[in-house]
Amino acid sequence: MVRYGVGLVVGKFAPLHRGHEALIAFAQSQCERVLVVSYTQPEFEPALPAQRHAWLQAVLPQVEGVVIDDAWLQQRGMALRLLPNDAPDAAHQQFLAQLLRDGLGHPVDALFASEDYVHATAALLAHTFGRPVAAVPFDPSRSQVPISASRIRAEPHRHRRFLDPRVYASFVSRIALVGAESTGKTTLARDLAAHYGSVWAAEYGRELWEAQAGVLSEADLLRIARTQVAREDALLAQAHQLLACDTTPLVTQCYADALFGRCDDELRALSQRPYAHWFLCEPDYPLVQDGTRRDEAFRQWQHRWYEAQLAERGIAFTRLTGPAPQRLAQMVAVIGAVQPAD
Repeated sequence: MVRYGVGLVVGKFAPLHRGHEALIAFAQSQCERVLVVSYTQPEFEPALPAQRHAWLQAVLPQVEGVVIDDAWLQQRGMALRLLPNDAPDAAHQQFLAQLLRDGLGHPVDALFASEDYVHATAALLAHTFGRPVAAVPFDPSRSQVPISASRIRAEPHRHRRFLDPRVYASFVSRIALVGAESTGKTTLARDLAAHYGSVWAAEYGRELWEAQAGVLSEADLLRIARTQVAREDALLAQAHQLLACDTTPLVTQCYADALFGRCDDELRALSQRPYAHWFLCEPDYPLVQDGTRRDEAFRQWQHRWYEAQLAERGIAFTRLTGPAPQRLAQMVAVIGAVQPAD
């Protein structure tokens, strides 16, 4: 039964988790409209303002979500600045009252929270707006969803069941495997994913090359890069801890330079896509000719091209050498231990 007009939920949402979702759903059941306000000082990776806004839009599109940072306050000419998270409760309550009054122009009818501050904060908001503001506690013992954002930040992969897959995807590290032909990228991507109990993004360029009998146009290369990026993005929600990427748009740019001597501007921009770790596969064993590859001279040219591009872009990378098991061990040493889920 709707009891209030506008309900308010305030928090860091760093990250947005199932406990927050339960609180907001409860507020929705009681209100005609729900305003969700997010701010934190300091910020927490990867839960930066733009990401928190994206999470709210994706997971809770039916609520009005506002993410506040100092830039947001400055753009509106407000003298307010975010307070440290450990500032006294009274200071945070005054900040919220001013924010609602001067920044959002948004009186509310009820405040929903799991913390003890709900009563004092509602009382101050009532005084600020000269109208009743109900304090509505929700699951103060955290028995319904026994988790906190700080625990998730400490071990996001262990606690992934408390995150919507679209939120958890932000904690997945994308791992780039690049290198010349016949240096084991596909095998390594598959083995790396298996080691971490995750998934891997297969090389779309090879699939298209085979489907078109080895004939690729310049337009096909842009299509390859776009599809590779879309494939990675789609797989993030299925991944655990990491997504192993068999090639990146940088590889596609390499083929653009090799085949056509130039590169489309959009493809060049896609090749700047960041990854958590870059691994360059060394051509330190004989080329395996499967009927689709060029010669050793081209393989060496590719390798020098990757070395030059990574250096020019200031990208730190790890060289992978030796047989596949040795290369896998080298990657695991850089990435770290497997983090199991509950």
